[in-house]
Amino acid sequence: MAESRIKTVYGSVGKIARKSERYRGFMALLVVITLGLIFSPRSIKTGWPVFITIKTQLDILFENAEYGILAAGMTLVILTGGIDLSVGSVLGMVSCAFGLMVIGYGMDPYLACLISVIIGAAAGAISGFLISRFRVQAFAATLAMMAAARGMAKYITGEIKVQPGAREWYAIQGDSPSFFVSMTKSIPGIGVKPVTLVFLFAIVIMWVVVRYSRFGRHLYAIGGNEEAARLSGIRVGLNKFMAYVFCGMLAGLAGICATCRLELGDTEAGTGYELDAIAAVVIGGTSLAGGRGGMMLTLMGALIIGYINKILSLNGITLAWRLMVKGAIIVLAVLIQKRRKT
Repeated sequence: MAESRIKTVYGSVGKIARKSERYRGFMALLVVITLGLIFSPRSIKTGWPVFITIKTQLDILFENAEYGILAAGMTLVILTGGIDLSVGSVLGMVSCAFGLMVIGYGMDPYLACLISVIIGAAAGAISGFLISRFRVQAFAATLAMMAAARGMAKYITGEIKVQPGAREWYAIQGDSPSFFVSMTKSIPGIGVKPVTLVFLFAIVIMWVVVRYSRFGRHLYAIGGNEEAARLSGIRVGLNKFMAYVFCGMLAGLAGICATCRLELGDTEAGTGYELDAIAAVVIGGTSLAGGRGGMMLTLMGALIIGYINKILSLNGITLAWRLMVKGAIIVLAVLIQKRRKT
């Protein structure tokens, strides 16, 4: 009798644990928010934790916008069981190209935005073509693109930062372009900056694509079992190719945001950002093996990283310790995924 009760209790606990897996990212986010409220300094005026203020929340979204946009594209690739190490370098290349078009040649910013996104998509297309057509490993193909894109950024700029007055022939010699300023200035009435809206818009669009389109369903099928997906009639190569195209396109979009935030095109922009993008995807709960995860999980992962960085920053923790904490969290997330798989 007692043994039967133990088995019943054990089975109930197991069911609760299995059901809670899908909410793991949300629960982790709640834990981080709670820690933020506990360890946040208090405002002298109100006595409330600084962490909970609207300004702090908006700052977190703005500061992590580029990482979040990259993570949205990275999610598509990781769902197929792939990886893209080039997104940080593509961001830097597009940042330089966008800055050169607007500052150097005086091009209309909106036309420059369109061309910049196309450049990012083209970089992703090259990686996707190598992977889908020639069966080059994703790690090797995107590693090559990472080096090539960074080299291209240095080549087109002459290895200098693209900013007003940097060269005599630049169309803009004085203040930063008004478009750059407007993208990083809070919108009256709501206080949100346009760069933040771009980040949230990218997440929502990609969420719709992944959740409700045939393309999204195919990504899950390929990541779950590529051979079975091929035998069921799914065009594996084409879908992989498009995943990398979208990833590159979003890297281009992040490059535009980086240029606006920095008010210049920097050849070193985006260095190491691919690691933050991967971290956001993994911490959110999307499996590195592919076939399991989603865009809202990536959003939660990006917020978790952003919140942790902000909590440590508010408490005066140095960058070195922040990086070590981030590394520990990534390892923990991977271990949890491995345990769930087994």
